[in-house]
Amino acid sequence: MPSFKNFRALLLAPLIALLAGCNAVVMSPSGDVALQQRDLIVISTVLMLLIIVPVIILTLLFAWRYRQSNTKANYAPDWDHSTQLELVIWAAPLLIIIALGALTWISTHKLDPYRPLDRISADKPLPADVKPLVVEVVSLDWKWLFVLPEQGIATVNEIAAPVDRPIRFKLTSSTTMNAFYVPALAGMIYTMPGMQTELNAVINKPGVYQGMSSHYSGSGFSGMTFKFHGVSNEDFDKWVAKAKAEGKALTRSTYSELAKPSERNPVALFSSVDPDLYKRVLNLCVEDGQTCMHEIMAKDAKRNSVKGGGEAGHEAGDEHAGHAAHAEAAAASSASGAQAAHGEHHHGGGEH
Repeated sequence: MPSFKNFRALLLAPLIALLAGCNAVVMSPSGDVALQQRDLIVISTVLMLLIIVPVIILTLLFAWRYRQSNTKANYAPDWDHSTQLELVIWAAPLLIIIALGALTWISTHKLDPYRPLDRISADKPLPADVKPLVVEVVSLDWKWLFVLPEQGIATVNEIAAPVDRPIRFKLTSSTTMNAFYVPALAGMIYTMPGMQTELNAVINKPGVYQGMSSHYSGSGFSGMTFKFHGVSNEDFDKWVAKAKAEGKALTRSTYSELAKPSERNPVALFSSVDPDLYKRVLNLCVEDGQTCMHEIMAKDAKRNSVKGGGEAGHEAGDEHAGHAAHAEAAAASSASGAQAAHGEHHHGGGEH
């Protein structure tokens, strides 16, 4: 007959097998920003466990010590206060909350996705002459478009970047809200139509990393993934040359076809890109005849400025007229007073 230990081992075996297949990339990232975020998770968890673990242990201890069958435990029905215990109960959580608050405040500013990088890694300062790689990202239904304006190329569902070179992602969406996420590189950042978000990051180890959409956006959401390649400078140049040699031109009409909903798209390369394409996607005016959003906003701002100036001028005129009327009334009052005084003086003189 199998023992209880053997039965327990059989129950744990499937769980161990499942854990063996886990890829804990969040806890072992390859980019400095993601590494700092990992450290923040670990430190915050440890600080919280400083309260959680003792509470769990003491709960079990009290339940065991003061169980009904333990007649040796002290019974003090009138006990209601302990200064030492109150200090421990309130001081320990307060100190942990202060530590978490300070840590959160510092990391919120330091790891702001819009903040340019100030280092390559913990042991590599940012070179003074380094220029970040600009990548314009558009989330489509259901694929990712990457535009590299300096290199003049674009790709679908694949992006590469040199190791130890800062990357500046500029992100928007074609239709619906989405979320750009490369766990090994940095945290998640949203993409929204008509708006631009920004993410600054760096990859420190060569490799091929999984990128994904981490915000549900429709039926093709599960297949909205891409590959992020961390490569050397030489391999990055080769990757750009391959796109220029094998790709086709990405024009506004080509983009309109690409933007139509499709699922699990293969990697596509474009040898050239309309220089105004990303700007038009951001301002929702890719199609001919559409007025760009920034133009509408500029006209509205000008209209409000003119309207505000007119109202200000009208108010100034009213104020000036008010001052004039007040001055005129004051003059009239003074004249009436003078006439009344003169009449009174004349009347008095007649009596005299």
